[in-house]
Amino acid sequence: MDTKKFNPKKLAKLNDPQRLIDISPEFIASKLSLQAPDILVDIGAGTALFSVAFHERCKAETTYACDLSVSMIDWMTENISPQHPDIIPVKTEESAIPLADSLANLTFMINLHHELDDPTAVLNEAHRLLKPGGEIFIVDWKKEEMPQGPPVEIRFLPEQVESQLENAGFSAIRSFNDLPKDFLVIGVKNEHST
Repeated sequence: MDTKKFNPKKLAKLNDPQRLIDISPEFIASKLSLQAPDILVDIGAGTALFSVAFHERCKAETTYACDLSVSMIDWMTENISPQHPDIIPVKTEESAIPLADSLANLTFMINLHHELDDPTAVLNEAHRLLKPGGEIFIVDWKKEEMPQGPPVEIRFLPEQVESQLENAGFSAIRSFNDLPKDFLVIGVKNEHST
């Protein structure tokens, strides 16, 4: 098993309500330019805890909850889809998401970035999925010792993520260090991008 990837056997950890306190959807939404994105893509959705939170917070039309783990997709299909038919589980490869170009207003990744084998390829895919003017936000663990989270050596600095976003074609990149365990980086797909 890839030691960087989240172990699906620890699935219950993903549903810990403390995660919605540590990574506050209200705080993140307050930093976004888009106040009412209607199509969302959650990359690395896990159990869709944040898919549900942002879907409800944004009053979104559709949220695609993407994950490469079959067990996560099965769990979402069984536990999320019945109550939230507009949150659609999507089985993906790491850097290939079977959704149309320029589909979404908002893409996001929460505590996924450190797991990626090729962050640039994933960010290019997120860029492809966004409409011009759409936003991406990335939340990931701060690169410091703490009782939870992945090993410090596989964590990124916000500056590294900013640079990767820029290389993938994003602009107006901003980062915030206010969350207790994580940083937040936001980027925008240029209006003239295709």
